[in-house]
Amino acid sequence: MPKTIRLIVFAVFCAFSLTTQQASAQIQVDITRGNVEPLPLAVPSLVPVLDRDTPAGTLAEVSALIAGVVAQDLERSGLFRMIDKAAFIEEISAAEIRPGFGNWRAIGAQALVTGKTELESDGRMRVEFRLWDVFAESQMTGLRYVAPPQNWRRIAHLISDAVYRRLTGEAGYFDTRIVYIAEDGPKTERIKRLAIMDQDGANHRFLTNGDDLVLTPRFSPNRQEITYLAYYNDKPRVYLYNIESGKHEVLGDFPNMTFAPRFSPDGNKVVMSLAENGNSDIYVMDLRTRDVRRLTTHPGIDTSPSFSPDNRFITFNSDRGGSQQIYVMDADGDNIRRISFGNGRFATPVWSPRGDLIAFTKIGDGKFRIGVMRPDGSGERLLTNSYQDEAPTWSPNGRVLMFFRLTPMLANGEGGETELWSVDLTGFNERLVVTPFDGSDPAWSPLIQ
Repeated sequence: MPKTIRLIVFAVFCAFSLTTQQASAQIQVDITRGNVEPLPLAVPSLVPVLDRDTPAGTLAEVSALIAGVVAQDLERSGLFRMIDKAAFIEEISAAEIRPGFGNWRAIGAQALVTGKTELESDGRMRVEFRLWDVFAESQMTGLRYVAPPQNWRRIAHLISDAVYRRLTGEAGYFDTRIVYIAEDGPKTERIKRLAIMDQDGANHRFLTNGDDLVLTPRFSPNRQEITYLAYYNDKPRVYLYNIESGKHEVLGDFPNMTFAPRFSPDGNKVVMSLAENGNSDIYVMDLRTRDVRRLTTHPGIDTSPSFSPDNRFITFNSDRGGSQQIYVMDADGDNIRRISFGNGRFATPVWSPRGDLIAFTKIGDGKFRIGVMRPDGSGERLLTNSYQDEAPTWSPNGRVLMFFRLTPMLANGEGGETELWSVDLTGFNERLVVTPFDGSDPAWSPLIQ
């Protein structure tokens, strides 16, 4: 992890609450309903606190940028509707002063975010924000962050997470990153590079140079590490990449592997599918000892394993029953049971961080769709309905899924692009995630620590 990020993480740990009045606050966004009516929210620019040594233009610009990212984060969640700044009646001139709540009620705002920025003597930037319940006329929460000015975007995501948590009662997911496969070049000669970015597409950078084909990155749940599969000298090899140090470590040479392993929730193991003599089974590796143990033994093809968040179970897909379906077994390989029974085939099951759902790719009727079901197979729901959607990955709060979408190839040779998309559990909030090139195989990080 770059030094600047390490400094802001320390600052976040040192963050403290401002005086908060919560007893009378009534706002609560119910995110369990199907089509949620977005909450009207106002996010004015933060107030730059200037002295004679502070360059006014720079601090004012950063103050506006922070507010802009907070508004974009919350609006993309589908749970909040931003009030147009052109409608604002009141100008926030000091973050410590109680707003004129009538002015914000008049333009339909139910919640209001205010704040300020200030440069300290050591060059770091102090950012404070407050969340107000406009109708109850009370402060709901407030926090202060201190970090280098160049980390303003990280602070904005942290504010978004704090607002989301207070208004929904659940953890946010904005201070996270996405690792994915960036694809470029002709369809017959694709260059595939490992890339990483913030969850909103900012701070994009490549982690590999494209010399080797890379596939299926996976994030560690508790460390800034990634596993991915690369074809080195045309042979598959699994790498462990440390984001902080930038070092690549060979996890193992697995000549019959087609997908990178997934981490266990405690980060101590990886579970994978390996083929021997044309038959694919599930294996688990202890990262501390590098011991590999076989979990399934069956003539069918077992692949795409994923741990439950309590480490007790593993879901995977298999054609052992005659068609590709989803199964669940104990983490030691015992008690295997099929959980999918709907029409079509099922692939790439991934357990939610909350433990309540398993996401999957469903193949049928000429389409690939993203869906979810409970771990016992009940409650199957399809969230997308496009030509080809594949490889879901969960946000750390288990409320949003990201996946990649392939567009149809047209007769004139156009189309065939792969794009990253997100959708929430209601299925009503699909969003394109903009990337510099085509993108596939996304993996969502845990909250950055």
